[in-house]
Parts: sequence; structure tokens; C-alpha cells
Amino acid sequence: MPVTLSLHPRVQLSRERYRGVSQQITVSIIGATGYSGTELLRILVRHPRVALGALVAGNSAGRKICEVVPALWGRLDTVVQAYSPDAVAGSDLAFIALPSGEAMKIVPELLERGVRVIDLGGDFRLAEPGSYREYYGREHTAPELLPAVYGLPELRRDSVRGKQLVANPGCYPTSAILPLAPLLGAGVVERDGIVICSMSGVSGAGRTASQDFSFCEVNESVRAYRVGRHQHIPEIAAALAASAGGDVAMSFTPHLVPITRGIHTTISARLSNGVGAAEIENVLREKYGSEPFVRLTGSVPPEVKNVAGTNRADIGWHADEAGRQVTLLCVIDNLVKGAAGQAVQNMNILFDYEESEGLL
Repeated sequence: MPVTLSLHPRVQLSRERYRGVSQQITVSIIGATGYSGTELLRILVRHPRVALGALVAGNSAGRKICEVVPALWGRLDTVVQAYSPDAVAGSDLAFIALPSGEAMKIVPELLERGVRVIDLGGDFRLAEPGSYREYYGREHTAPELLPAVYGLPELRRDSVRGKQLVANPGCYPTSAILPLAPLLGAGVVERDGIVICSMSGVSGAGRTASQDFSFCEVNESVRAYRVGRHQHIPEIAAALAASAGGDVAMSFTPHLVPITRGIHTTISARLSNGVGAAEIENVLREKYGSEPFVRLTGSVPPEVKNVAGTNRADIGWHADEAGRQVTLLCVIDNLVKGAAGQAVQNMNILFDYEESEGLL
């Protein structure tokens, strides 16, 4: 059963201290040398409200971060540490950018020590331990923390405020949920027969070496993978059901394409009776017209290259009124809006900063 976490006294003080003022917060990164961790560093070194605390990465412990991430040369020479709760305990916030299965081992103790946590992995995105076991292939060791607040700011920012633990959404789910959720919520598309097809750059697989993701294996090719059993299926389904007010019937098929970064998602859904192109556009513009990180391209298909390196999601669409079908197109950078950038967006919400601060 989910439990309600009361705010640690230190976190309660932190909320009051930073509300509407400009003091810096101390932020640690656990998993600082992976792709998402490195992207976090790139963002946070220029964030005016952040002082970097512990940088944790076991395989690089003892080395300066600028030696491991040469792009930071001249900007940051902090020595990378192996993980210990004491090293992180002095931080206001810890980002965890580790493979799924690792965060749940350390989050309970960090919360007990008053450190807020934003987890970029999948350990706290699902509500039920059984779903986690089915799709991630292991037992959840901290089920009392499920479900954490799901940090998709454009839909859940009010839920993020004041929380100790935030589950950062997956990259594929971000690109699927943003276009679909408002349409399902408004009842302008039907809840069954939704088909989601996504293509991702190779960085989405993480930095660990694997023959399957080597240059020779991925170049000049496109392949689907984990068809019907991808771990993001229940995450997408749960978020869409919450918006729709009931279960949705959907399929999700991910593909690997030979680019470094970026996701392109194409969604087909059936229009509700009497709904046309105008209703689709009205709902999307009403929902996202003033959002800083969502750009609506209308009938112009969005392209991955136009969001690379940014925290933006570009959404386009085409409504076939005669066939009662709508095609939705969404592109994001999987390492920014799909990971580190969205995590910083959540951090800004947690500490009552301008939501777009430090982000492009």
C-alpha cells in the first residue's frame, strides 16, 4: 500500500528558506558520469541557484570530473566519489541517474536524512510492486514508497510541489503522454485502439558497453526491440488512464535508429464521434499554448534535430475527419526533456524557482 511521507524537519525548513528567495541549494548527482548524469552536469554548472555537492560514480571514483567529462574542463574539477550516504547527506537534493534497480536501494536512507530525491530511473514510476516485477524482472525492495509523484511538469506540476521523492518520467513515455493526455482528458479521442510507435537514438540505452549498441551493429539499420514487453508500457498506460479517467487500450513499439540522441514518436488514435481537426487543435493549444517547453507545430511535422540539446517537446498533428483518425507527432531530446532537463524542471518546481531557469 502507498504510504504518505511526512516532510523531514530539515526539508520543511528548506521549503520555507528558499521560497521566493535567491539562495543557492546544494545538489548532488549519483551516477554523474553516465549519459544522463553528464547532461545534468552540463545544465547545473550554469544554473544560478545550484551549488554542486557530491558527484558519485563508482567506476570513476578518485578522478576529477573534468578528466572523466572533458567538456567540463576549466569549469569543474570536483573529485568523483564512490557512493556513501554521508557524502550526500549534506545536500538539499540528490539526483539519481543510475540503472533501474539501484535507486530503490539507497532512496529510503536519503529520505530519512532529509535529502529530497529526483530519480531519473524507473524504480518509483509504477504504483504496484507486481507491475515492477513483471516489467523490470526483479522484486521492488522499497514498495512502501510507491507510488512516488510522477514528475511530468506540464501535467503534474502541482503534485510535484512540496514532495520529497519525485519519479522523473521515462523518455519514451514523455513523448507519448504529452500529445495524448489532453486529448484523452477532453474526450476528443477514443480510449481504445491507440498505437504508439517510437524511434530513439542509441544514447537511450545508456553508457554501458554492449555489442548490440556498437556502431557496426546500429549503423545503416533500424530495429524494433522488446516488442510487447518494454518496461515503459505500464508507465504510459497508467499516465494515459489517469488523464482519460479510465483504462486505455494501447500498443507501444520502440525502435532503435542510428542517431546519438533524440526521440520521434508517432501516435495513431481514433477520433470521437463528431470531432474534427478544429477540436484537436483547440485542445492542444488551450493546454500547451503558454507552456515554456512545448511548441505546437500544427500541420508541420516536427523534427528531432530542432529539439536536440533543448528541454523542448515539439508536437504536430494531422486529423483525418473522413477516416476518424488523428496522427500525432512528438519529438524530444531523450537526454534533456526525456531525462536531465525534465529533472531540473522538477527541481525548479520543488524549490519554487522559475520553472525554466537554467534550461533551454
